[in-house]
Amino acid sequence: MQLRQMLLVCVLASSACGEHGSVPSDAVGDAAPDPHVLVATINATVNRNLDLLFVIDDSSSMADKQTNLVNNFPNFINVLNTVVGGLPDVHIGVVTTDMGTKGADDATPGAAIGQIGNGGCSGTGKSGALQTSGAPVTGTFISDIKLTDGTRVKNYTGNLATVFGQMARVGSGGCGFEQPLAAMKAALGNNPANAGFLRPDALLGVVFVTDEDDCSLSHSTMLGPESAALGPLLSFRCTRFGVTCSTGGTTSDEMNQVGAKTGCTGRVGSPFVSDVAPFRDFLVQLKGDVRKVVVAGIFGAPTPVAVELRTSPGSGTADPAVAHSCTYQSAGLEVADPAVRLKQFIDLFPGAGAWSTVCQPDLSEALVLIAQTLNFAIGSPCIIARLEDADPNTPGPQADCIVEDQVGTVTTPITACGPTPAPPCWRFETDLTNCPVADHLKLVIQRAQTPDPSTVTHARCIIAP
Repeated sequence: MQLRQMLLVCVLASSACGEHGSVPSDAVGDAAPDPHVLVATINATVNRNLDLLFVIDDSSSMADKQTNLVNNFPNFINVLNTVVGGLPDVHIGVVTTDMGTKGADDATPGAAIGQIGNGGCSGTGKSGALQTSGAPVTGTFISDIKLTDGTRVKNYTGNLATVFGQMARVGSGGCGFEQPLAAMKAALGNNPANAGFLRPDALLGVVFVTDEDDCSLSHSTMLGPESAALGPLLSFRCTRFGVTCSTGGTTSDEMNQVGAKTGCTGRVGSPFVSDVAPFRDFLVQLKGDVRKVVVAGIFGAPTPVAVELRTSPGSGTADPAVAHSCTYQSAGLEVADPAVRLKQFIDLFPGAGAWSTVCQPDLSEALVLIAQTLNFAIGSPCIIARLEDADPNTPGPQADCIVEDQVGTVTTPITACGPTPAPPCWRFETDLTNCPVADHLKLVIQRAQTPDPSTVTHARCIIAP
């Protein structure tokens, strides 16, 4: 796993990552940051309930990316299976990014635009309703629950990955002004079409899969006809009015100018596009505890950001457009645009967020990363990175690790088990079956007595470059 990705998987507790989960607690002033990275988390009390919502772009450029997601989803399930006790008790649902022409602050939808079923938008689109796409599921989402006798109760027939694969093929005729954040909120905000999906005690995971940035509308007037104020009716309006950049894009007029942009983030107070931060607040209020939320995304790299002139199909005029931030070859050239707003949203959940580029012909690594992030929130003893050998001159690997118990705000160090272990102490064991990544190691805590049920054990180690 790349170090960039590893650093996204930071501990949820302040003792390991600073108050906001982004900086080690001993990184003060000019002191060097702590080189130890979180590699395993064990919860004394495991909550196995996981509600998992996939928000999938159903616009015209997504057919290949949906296939890529489907083909590699078994890798995602394989990692979730490594949770203590096997696959969590899951609800898995799928919604699309098509929210039509209604903005969050509109009383009614705006006028329809384009050709419906071929990138056009009308009404409230799919309204955040769970989609099954003909999958053999009873109801609107997958339910797979483990009983106390070890058997599982399922509301679908066939293989889990195969059933999800059918659900995830949501098509590519949806609205070309994608609103993934608004679709997430509509899906989870007491939507009667999705009754039963959310469980109050469950961990909530939200995964975005898209090749364009979020364009969650506040007002449908942004979708008005071409004008001097709005420019051509193209999705570039989402960038122009929904993103601001400290260099080259401090205003919507500057964003309309050709050239590179840096220091980009979601615009606050846009007249057309909703602010990003309230979507984070919505999830936290929904679950009542930020630790019950994990967010992830597979989308276009958030940088570089640039505006270029590009001629749209059927048009003889070169208009401003956001330049693709990444490309890859599949059946043809596949592209994605910089997901500035979505990356900002992920960053609002330090320690509980992960992202990877959609510009990969094989999304297995991206899905494994997301599954590992979910495992961290649930609690997994598996070591997710290769550890650096702190003493190459001594036979065998010598890991440099800090292991701690945390109960509330109280943190207690745990020493390594020596030749004559004195509990509590920690050690690593090889587990090829349950720990399929890195060096197949798992963290084992040897205790003299049962820990407090609220105990969370964190292992932070120096990882191999």
